[in-house]
This record gives sequence, C-alpha cells and structure tokens, in this order.
Amino acid sequence: MHKEDGKAQPEKNCDVGFIGLGVMGANLTLNLADNGYRVACFDLDQSKVDAILAKEAAERGDDSTPRIEGCSSYTELLSKLKAPHLIILSVPAGDPVDHVCNHLIDAGIKADDIVIDTGNSLWTDSVQREEQYKSKFIFFTTAVSGGEVGARFGPSLMPSGNPYAWTRIEPVLTAIAAKVDPVTGKPIESRTPGQPVTEGEPCATYIGTMGAGHYVKMVHNGIEYADMQLICEAYQIMRTSLRMSAAEIAKVFRRWNEGKLNSYLMEISAEVLEQTDPDTGMPLVDVILDKAGQKGTGLWTAVSALQVGSPAQTITSAVFARSISGLKEERVKASEILHGPEVQTLDDDAKMKAVHQLEQALYCSKICAYAQGFQLMATAAKEHEWDLEFGEIAKIWRAGCIIRAVFLQSIAQAYENNEDLENLLLDPFFADQITQMQSDWRESIAQATLAGIPCPAMMSALSYYDSYRTAVLPANLLQGQRDYFGAHTYQRIDKPAGKKFHLDWSHPDRPQVAVKK
Repeated sequence: MHKEDGKAQPEKNCDVGFIGLGVMGANLTLNLADNGYRVACFDLDQSKVDAILAKEAAERGDDSTPRIEGCSSYTELLSKLKAPHLIILSVPAGDPVDHVCNHLIDAGIKADDIVIDTGNSLWTDSVQREEQYKSKFIFFTTAVSGGEVGARFGPSLMPSGNPYAWTRIEPVLTAIAAKVDPVTGKPIESRTPGQPVTEGEPCATYIGTMGAGHYVKMVHNGIEYADMQLICEAYQIMRTSLRMSAAEIAKVFRRWNEGKLNSYLMEISAEVLEQTDPDTGMPLVDVILDKAGQKGTGLWTAVSALQVGSPAQTITSAVFARSISGLKEERVKASEILHGPEVQTLDDDAKMKAVHQLEQALYCSKICAYAQGFQLMATAAKEHEWDLEFGEIAKIWRAGCIIRAVFLQSIAQAYENNEDLENLLLDPFFADQITQMQSDWRESIAQATLAGIPCPAMMSALSYYDSYRTAVLPANLLQGQRDYFGAHTYQRIDKPAGKKFHLDWSHPDRPQVAVKK
C-alpha cells in the first residue's frame, strides 16, 4: 500500500486488467501470467475469481509472489493497474460488452486507457463501439481462435482498431499468441503451465482498422464450417458406401493426417472416431445425435458473402448442412418414404481405390473452400477500405486456431509470391494440384451421387471450381430472362463495358435501344 492525500491506496502494480473469467477468460489470464504479466482480474461471479486464484497458486506451486490479483469491483480493478490502463474483456458478445464498458466509465476509466474486446462480436458492432466510446477510452478488439487449450497455451489472434493502440498492445498479444516454426509452418507447442513458447513466429498480426479483425475471424469460422463438413462427408461416404467401421475410418484419417491433409481438424476427427462410449462400449460417434448446432459466425459469413456478392457456396452449403441436420424428426419420416439407390458392395481393391480418390476429393474441395474465404475477405476489404495482408493472415492461422494446418504454409507462400493474387486457384501450386487430382475428385463425387450419399460441400466446391474456370457461363441467358420480364437491361460482348441495352420484348419488331445512365 502507498499513501495518497493521507489515505492508504492499493499498489498500482498490475500490467493488465482482465474482466470475464469463463473458460476462455480464465485461460487467457493464466496465459498472460505465464508470459510475465501481472494481472488484476474481475468477474461478476466471485466464485470464478476465487477459482482462478486457486488454480494460479496450484500451478505456481511455491512461495513466490502471486501473478494474479483478484478484484471485487471495477473500481478496485482500475486502482490496481499501472497507467495508462490496459484492460481485456472476455464476455459474451452483445449487451454484456456495453455493460462492462459503461461500468468502467462509471469507475473512472481515462481517455488514453485501452479496452480490448476478445469476444465473438459482430464486426459492425465493434465499429459502432469504437465511435461510441472514443471520448471515454480507446476501444480495441482482438478476435481469438483456438478454444480452451489455445487460450491457455497460445491462440491465434486477429487484432484490429486504433493503430496507436496497437503499438502498446503488440508486445502483450504477440507474447501470448501461438508460435510456429517459420520454415515448416508447423506449431511449436508447450502445454506445461509456466513454460510458454518464446521462439518462432507469433500467430498475431495487426489486421487493420476497427472491424477488420472480427471480420477476418468471422471468415475463419466460415472456412471452419466448410472444413468440418467436408471431413464429415468423407466420413459418411466411407461409412455408408464403403461399409467401413468408425475405427477403420479413424486409421484412414490418421494416415491422411501425415500428408497434405495434416490439420488439427483431421487429427481430432480421428480421435473422435476412435473413442468408445463409456456407457455402451459402442463407437461414441454412433451414440451422438446427428443434429448439429451453430453459434452464428458461419451464418454471418454466408450472409456477408451474399451481401457483397462474393461466391462462397461451399461455406454456405456447410451452414445449410447444419440446418438440415436439425430436421431430425422429418428426416426419419422421409427415410421411410423417399428411396434412393441400393448401395453396392465393393471388393477390397475397389475400396482401396475409392479411399485414395476420396483423399484427393477432400483436398481439392478444401482448396476451393479456402479460396472462397480469401476471395470473400478481398471483396470485403475493397468495400470497407481495409488493407488486408492475406499472406500474414494465412500465417497467423498456422497454429493456435481451429483450422490450423500445414496447408496454410502453402497459402502464405502463394500470397508472398504474388501479393496481387486474385484467387488461390490461380496460384501455380494450387492450380497444378487440382489439375493432377481433379479426375479422382470428380470420380469420388460421382460415385457418392450414384450411391445416394449427400455431399453438398464437396459438390459445391467442384461446382465453384468449374464455374470459375468457365469463360462463358449461362448468365447470358439469365440476363435475357431478366430483361424480358423486368427490363433489367443487359450488356453486349461487342460493345464497351458498362454500356447497357434493352430489347422491347412487347413490340412486334422487338427493337433494341441503348439505355442512358
């Protein structure tokens, strides 16, 4: 304690304030402490404050000074922080963020203090909050990916907001972020409390002005939806058409994970398939209800793609796949009424060939899903005047986040080789990969279709590829239809771009007229 105006005051010895000690918040707080930051923490639920203090003491395990101090109010938290204050929030998106911000204002936060929102806020809400609080404090955001383990030992971070604030925040976020080997692109991991990874490239980089970080995280989650759905479709094809057991599919996934499909999602999919149910002894996957939930970020990605006119049909198909999974009772009824083809039994050689083709199909589909995500970010960046560095974005997704994969090293390299790359499909490496594998991709999807097995994400990925490589699409007929029923006009291939025409379809001679702007 020190004295100020004759009154004892708490020592202002904490580097960071942390508000919200749920699963993510508690783990981020411990991560900060591991990296040498003294943290003052607060939660409306006092039991969560007590729990993290007990966990920190147990992890510390000696008589050294506690790295985390608990607080019972917003005022006490501010009183323990070094000025200017740096406060991190981990609270649910929406009203809770504003609730905390307003309480901090009442507690005496200053104009040069920084408040960082780490929740899954909609990016437009973040833009509005920056304006709303700009005379009270500096509102900043960093999207966080990696779940509970990532938060504890190194997440992928996507910060955006005031550039000056970033200069103050950068050392903190790069310290707690996941790290990767810059040569291999593979994660450098340590899951031992108190022994953080300090070497390698951090999976945190300044994304841009307010909103950009949460938008990039939103697209990350959209890609995540697609990636998960593609893996699930491969699983269903093997389970239904190839009549493979969950354990057999797990072995295939383990093998795929050693090659070009190496990723966190492939790894955990194998683990899920290997797991037996403690109650029945059956494969756990067979007792899990086939009814998927969602928290909204995949939906936001699909909606944004429609709003800005960027084709992202594989991401959208993945969102709809979750929607149709929710119609469980209807699907059970429909299965008794609507019939498909008989599934043929394959011999071992045919089965091995089908598994090989499916590996190529999954890889090609994955390329297209990522291409759609990066194309969406590029379209949004133009609309919102963000200067997004796609090579850097790919790099920070190599570790810490849910879609982390060795595949992202190739994406980062593609954008480093050509910063004006319009689409991943145009990169020589990825174009060559699909050229080599597309025959197996097409065959795998064709066989699934003939067997009556739904694979909407894979089909949409192939359709995206075929549409993107087609010089003339049937949109010429579509524009003729629109002009016929609604006089929506059309452009001609033999006239200057932007020049519009309309045919008078109701006139006997159907004269064509140039439309003035």
